Amino acid sequence: MTANLLSCQEATEVSVRALTRHGVSQENARIQTEQWVEAELRGRASHGLLRLPRIVERLQKGLAHPLSHGVQQWRGSSLLDVDGERGLGPVVAFAALEKISARAKETGLAAAMVRNSNHLGMLALYAERIAAQGQVLIALSTSEALVHPWGGKHAMLGTNPVAIGVPASPHPFVFDMATSAVSMGQIHDYANQNRPLKPGWALDAEGNPTTDAHAAKAGAIAPFGDAKGYALGIAFEVLVSSLTAAALGTDVRGTLDAEHVCNKGDVFIVLESAPGGMAGQISAYLDAVRACEPADPQRPVVVPGDRAQTQRERSLHEGFALAPDVWARIRELAGISPDSAQDQK
Repeated sequence: MTANLLSCQEATEVSVRALTRHGVSQENARIQTEQWVEAELRGRASHGLLRLPRIVERLQKGLAHPLSHGVQQWRGSSLLDVDGERGLGPVVAFAALEKISARAKETGLAAAMVRNSNHLGMLALYAERIAAQGQVLIALSTSEALVHPWGGKHAMLGTNPVAIGVPASPHPFVFDMATSAVSMGQIHDYANQNRPLKPGWALDAEGNPTTDAHAAKAGAIAPFGDAKGYALGIAFEVLVSSLTAAALGTDVRGTLDAEHVCNKGDVFIVLESAPGGMAGQISAYLDAVRACEPADPQRPVVVPGDRAQTQRERSLHEGFALAPDVWARIRELAGISPDSAQDQK
């Protein structure tokens, strides 16, 4: 089947409607939906609207709370402890970021330690938001065990992404990377297309190297960069757990299923830039990097975040593709009949 080509407005309105029909407040529904749609615009479908039906199922089972913004408590002057109360990940995260961003303007640095909150989506979007305000953000999160240790045969640690946002122009510098070679979403995408994986990306359920995406879905993803990526991944896992009291390794649940409470952890650190700011110098440096002579003339040098911004601009103009079955399910959850000529706003 041919994928639907959706506009940002249509995708947002129908998705917000789907969430509000299942008890989510209008404000919370828009915060969550904007996170999914922004992922779609940037070509990150694994963090996009395919997650909406699962969130609705989690809402129906009481695994996600439709209204909570989390309970926040300061531990000292700069450390915010957050119990997400099973709230929607972006809703809880942005409420915490608002608090620590304001506090960092007074103290120079503030951090939020979040537990008991649902899936965050793309960390890049949090980094971009804070950096656009003139502050620096470092964000860390954990996930279900999807990655095998270096030299191991089975999944023992999460993809454990890290994001950094720094003020710059014409848009902030944003780095967002998982510590796995690829995402599980990409494995599923290759399986759906019956495409072979690149050698070294994954193991099957028995711990054997495989290029079969279907076999890899039941196996484990490799850490990026071999031992170095593994070391970073496990370092982030224990760091986040120690700060948030979140679960570790194979005990982590709830971002990929609709059966368990989400028990991963999230850490956000907001810092004030140096007095006077460095955005001008940083922007000039990034432009100099982009101007570096490329090894392949057909592939100019870019810096992290450039491709996502280019894809976003294209998607805003042309729309973005969404699998027909995913869009049909979202419309169904929004109460729109399959034969409706146009969305009922």
